[in-house]
Formats: sequence, structure tokens, C-alpha cells
Amino acid sequence: MGKTLLKNVKMVNENAIMEGDLLLEGQFILKISGDISEPNAKVIDLKGKYLFPGIIDDQVHFREPGLTHKGNIATESRAAIAGGITSFMEQPNTNPQTTTIEELEKKFAIAANSAYANYSFLFGGTNDNLEELKRLDKNACSGVKLFLGSSTGNMLVDNELVLEKIFRNTEMVISAHCEDEGTIRANLARYKEEYGDDIPMKYHPVIRSAEACYLSSSKAIKLAKETGARLHVFHLSTGIEISLFRNDIPLEQKKITAEVCIHHLWFNDKDYDKKGSFIKWNPAVKTEGDRTQLWEALLDDRIDVIATDHAPHTMEEKDNVYANAPSGGPLVQHALPAMLENYHRGIISLEKMVEKMCHNPAKLFQLKKRGFLREGYFADLVVVDLHDPWKVKKENIVYKCGWSPFEGETFSSKITHTFVNGHLAYEQGNFSELKNAQRLTFDR
Repeated sequence: MGKTLLKNVKMVNENAIMEGDLLLEGQFILKISGDISEPNAKVIDLKGKYLFPGIIDDQVHFREPGLTHKGNIATESRAAIAGGITSFMEQPNTNPQTTTIEELEKKFAIAANSAYANYSFLFGGTNDNLEELKRLDKNACSGVKLFLGSSTGNMLVDNELVLEKIFRNTEMVISAHCEDEGTIRANLARYKEEYGDDIPMKYHPVIRSAEACYLSSSKAIKLAKETGARLHVFHLSTGIEISLFRNDIPLEQKKITAEVCIHHLWFNDKDYDKKGSFIKWNPAVKTEGDRTQLWEALLDDRIDVIATDHAPHTMEEKDNVYANAPSGGPLVQHALPAMLENYHRGIISLEKMVEKMCHNPAKLFQLKKRGFLREGYFADLVVVDLHDPWKVKKENIVYKCGWSPFEGETFSSKITHTFVNGHLAYEQGNFSELKNAQRLTFDR
């Protein structure tokens, strides 16, 4: 790859917006300045458009190996770059589960051949793989994932002695799905007694309740404080959990951090009547009050990261009664457009969005040379036209599963270009078939 010069673009980076030029050479950002002349470069004039660092999604389920009828690393990472996501961290509840170093390396081998976006994986902790976890090098992957409530794939860790040992025996970030299993099972039994399997979908946030979330997350945080572990709580969905997190110190000094996902910022429990199982996630989409409090915590820095929890299922799987419809939905293609819609509504600034979707994931997981527009960093870049409306419909959905919870929604902003390691991977709806993705590396 030679040099590419991006001219006249508004660069959103490190709490500022600067209009100017960015020169990239090969994989890296070579120069950032107000006006750059480079006679040998390919020039792309981006007047009126905005440039973000590539989005880093710390929580996706790309379904490979074993569940590839729903999606795979190639199809879903392709959808990711269409959505401006240039790096992803994939979860361990595949088949087989990513709970041994051997299975972890098999995933890396698959991604090396098929990923369109930069990749890493989380290693799954279980009730019986502590010794394997101890062998895992702290720079081998993005971190450890614990399911403290059962979800798709059922990797529930419910042995408290083992849980404490995991917290004491890893230097890596422990990312946790926090829902109290006993509470959920008791709630589900009550509703099954009344409705059988065909429970009205609107009761999903009552079954997987705010109390279930708080019980589990507060317990995990207590254990993290006792052991000194580095804990990251995935996909907060409730207002009551917010009190567990702090904003009085910089992210780099936090031992306990939190993430919120796109769907919990967009939907609320009134949407179940219209969307049904297509907004059935674990943890559940909850009330408008919960959503409001999540936004407040995101904006005042008690919540550190925005992610997707992208988790595709087929239409056939989703089109079932409550008890048989799996939780999860596809989001990577539409996450950034949805957040940009919240910018247009005056809810969040572009600078804060970039902080939560680019800078903070890079800081939190200690990624090498990603997440910022900086000279010498990898040229993972996203160009956005804030004023190019488009409607989400079957014909422009890229996910293998072929549907989106945003279908029918008109977004005001469009992603026009995505660069991965300096390579123009996506432009105006067209994909390059050259895969230029890399395994993410860490500085720990």
C-alpha cells in the first residue's frame, strides 16, 4: 500500500474536532495537520465529512465455530466494517466453547483467514478450567469472560469457591455477564405456571429483572474489591446498578468499569409489543426510567464503554414462543448510525461518542496503537456523512441472519468509508475482498 491523503475532513479525537488533513502510509497514520501536500498520495477529498478512529467493539458473538448457520467470523466482521467497527472482541460461548488454550488458538487461526476487521477473543471461565486459565498468557487475548447468569450457550459459573479463585488468579480484565440465576429461575417458574411456554414477551424484563442484575453485579463487584481483580461489567441494563460505579478517577485508575450496549440505550419495555422477540436480549431491555439513568451514567462517566453484544439468530429461531425464542440480536452494522442519531437528537456529542466507542475500549483493554487518531497509530478510520439519510431494509442488511431490530428505521447519518490498517475496506456500500485485518495486540 502506498500513501493516501484524506483532505478537508473534520477529525473527532481526544475531546476535540479539528478540520484538516490526515496522511496514511501502509498500515499507519503518517501525519495529521491542518494542510498536508503529498504529490505521491492518492487524495480523497472529504469536505463536510467527519473522521473517527475505528470503532472498537468489546463484546460480539460471531457464532464460529459450531453455530455458523447464524453467522460466522467472515460474515459478521464484514457487517462490522459496514458499521465502522474496525476491531472486535468475540465471546467464548461457541461450540466448542473457548475454554481451553487450544480452542482459543483455533479461533485465532479461523480469524486470520476470514476476518475483515481486527480481532481478539475472550477466554471463557468455567467451574472446572481454573488450571487452564492460570496457563493463559496475559497478552494472549483480550481477557476472561464469566457468565454469572446463564445465557446463550449456558456457561454459568456458579461455584463460589472457583469464582473467587478465578478472581485471584488472573491479571487480565474479567468481563462479566451479571444476572442472578436463582432469581431468574424463580421468576420464570411463576410465569410458566400461568402461561406455559407462550409467556407474553413484555414480561421478559420482569423475569430477568432489575433485581436479578443488581444482586449479581453487586456481588461480583464486592468480590473484585476483596481480591483486587480487574472487573469489567458487561451490558448494564438497569438504573439501580449505576450506584455501584464511580466517576471521580480517570479510567486508567479504575479497577471496576462498566459497559452499556446500543439496545439498552435505544429501546425500552414499551417496544416489546411491537418488536417482540426481536428485542429479546439477556439482560433484558427494561424501562424508560432505566434507559434514562443509563444515559445519565454514560454521559457523566460512571459507564465507560459503549458496545453492541452483537448476537445473531435466524429469523426461524426468533419466530418462536417466549420459552423457545433465543435471546440476542444483530447490531454491529447499525450501532454507530444509531448512536449518531442520538447525536442529532442532542443527547450525546461526537467527542463523547468517540471517547466511549474508540478511546476507552483501547485504554481499558490496553490495546497497542489503536483507538485514537495519532501519528504512528494503526490507520483504523471511519468516515461519516452526518447528513445522508437512509432507511434500514432487507436489501441493505449485511448480517448473515438477514434481519435487524432497526428494520424500518431511517438514520440521518451514513458511514461512507472504513479503513482497516490503512486499507480501504469499505466505501459507499462496496466491500474490498482483500482482508487486511490483524490480531489485536496488548501492552500489559
